Amino acid sequence: MKHAPERDGARNKRKGASENGLPEKNPRRGRATRGGPGANGAQPERRERRASGIGSPVFPRRENRRDGKAAAGQGNGTLRIIPLGGLGEIGKNMTAVEYGDDVVVIDCGLAFPDEDMPGVDLVIPDVSYLVKNQARVRGILLTHGHEDHIGAIPYVLQQLRVPVFGTRLTVGIVKNKLEEFSLPYQPDLRAVEAGDTVKCGAITAEFIHVNHSIADSCCIALHTPAGVVLHTGDFKLDVSPIDGKMIDLVRIGQLGAEGVLLLLCESTNAERPGFTPSERTVGLSLDRLFMEHRDKRLIIATFSSNVHRVQQIINASAKYGRKVAVAGRSMVNVIGAAVDLGYMTVPDGVLIDPADVKRYKPEQLTIVTTGSQGEPMSALYRMAFSEHNQIKLTPSALVILSASAIPGNEKLVGKIINALVRAGINVVNDAVADVHVSGHACREELKLMIGLVKPKYFMPVHGEERHLYANKGLAEFMGIPASNVFVATELGQVLEIDRKGARFVSPVPAGKVLVDGSGVGDVGSVVLRDRKLLAEDGLITVVATVDPAIREIVSGPEIVSRGFVYVRDSEEMMDQAKKVAYDAINRSLDGNGCDWAAMKTAVKEKLSKFLYEATGRSPMILPIVLSL
Repeated sequence: MKHAPERDGARNKRKGASENGLPEKNPRRGRATRGGPGANGAQPERRERRASGIGSPVFPRRENRRDGKAAAGQGNGTLRIIPLGGLGEIGKNMTAVEYGDDVVVIDCGLAFPDEDMPGVDLVIPDVSYLVKNQARVRGILLTHGHEDHIGAIPYVLQQLRVPVFGTRLTVGIVKNKLEEFSLPYQPDLRAVEAGDTVKCGAITAEFIHVNHSIADSCCIALHTPAGVVLHTGDFKLDVSPIDGKMIDLVRIGQLGAEGVLLLLCESTNAERPGFTPSERTVGLSLDRLFMEHRDKRLIIATFSSNVHRVQQIINASAKYGRKVAVAGRSMVNVIGAAVDLGYMTVPDGVLIDPADVKRYKPEQLTIVTTGSQGEPMSALYRMAFSEHNQIKLTPSALVILSASAIPGNEKLVGKIINALVRAGINVVNDAVADVHVSGHACREELKLMIGLVKPKYFMPVHGEERHLYANKGLAEFMGIPASNVFVATELGQVLEIDRKGARFVSPVPAGKVLVDGSGVGDVGSVVLRDRKLLAEDGLITVVATVDPAIREIVSGPEIVSRGFVYVRDSEEMMDQAKKVAYDAINRSLDGNGCDWAAMKTAVKEKLSKFLYEATGRSPMILPIVLSL
């Protein structure tokens, strides 16, 4: 079946997409196209297609314009790219794209805290710019369901009431996450499929299938009056994907032939040569381990969101007659969503409750668990330290870490491995077997993407500075002029594109918001400084009572030490510290009367100097001076 070229601006205003992001009703049926979680059961438009090989759909033919007009765009307005997360860091991915009165946001992820953030649970993007411009924000577009791309959604939706678009699995995972939060309203989640388009004012978003380490991943093409912006999301080129759906290189190449103004390209593996191995490599390795260790209980830790990895573990378990127990709340939630939506197939009778593991011999059981990053209190962590209520590990177990350590988590992972080895349990990781492959494109795949898209401008995203600059080098190697390659080194740095060219302009507010328990944004640099000081050198509390009428100390000072020194072994020094505090208060009373602030400052300064000279440490000093 042949398809006529699109005419009359169909590329920028597609049938079935309304101005507010809701698809219009199908005029031939008198109802919205296909039901789903969107408002009124509506779904965005789907392009007509037919299968042509594995994952290679045939799309409507379009005019193949090579004169650069498509890339330059026909609009007179200004396009603005605003990175709010994911640059100069791993995780917390979020990018705003703005044209005229319309803003769309791609991804809304979190990051895990650095070592210098004691007590902090999560780090999310600063969305104050979006909150200030909320009336112009048309929606959040999600590329896939990993935490570094969706994890901040529950926090951001407390400030922004905008629709959220993503593929069915992505929306399903987000829905599960939101059930743990009490939002004051019902969030507007709208499921799309690869090939769908969503109208967001002057911007039309097109979802295009890619391969990654989670099913239902997409890159997103934004069709704007200024030209096409293609955001790759996280991707790899897998020629033998588990679900049989290859990255849609046909559509990506077609966009490149028509003209792409800007390519926002992920950079995670921009330093790694070659191609990323296929996910099937892991399946073959797991099958070998299942065969070689038939007599052992297998505990396999992986990312909860890696649906294809978990599917291969379930397949191998069924093949070798094993039951599968799932440990870890996030793993249970993702597998439940994937099975319900048809992204995973579990044979009848294979899954069992973790409470029933004691009923099975080691050779009859596989345990799939969270904790591959060494997270304290994760299921694997509790197993390793004999703290899990239902699962106890013995030397008859083999632990397989089917994941690589995220930068910064190496010590945590090492702690778990050491605990397991001390208990006589063998551990297999990606250093000794092919039990993990990356979900990110290596250098040759990135070059292929750049070559297919042939963008006028290029901006690397998703990575630390070294990754961004490595990707910059690839773009220049592929023929993009250095003057057309833009590396944003700071969050909030705005790339502006119009008919005159592209340039960085004044930044917008951006940065980190720290989440500590139920507190969001109430932990700042001062609190972190105090926490680090307490953790490193402890706390000294000085308590004294003063009679302001006679300007004399009537009680104390008493000194309480926490985390500084063991008082019984340092009685002489603590007695001297009391004298220092006593003298500081007395001098303040003689010179300034009862200026309480000056009195406390004097105690802190004098005592801090004394303790540093005596111990070489600087504990936090908390003076408490009471008035009689």
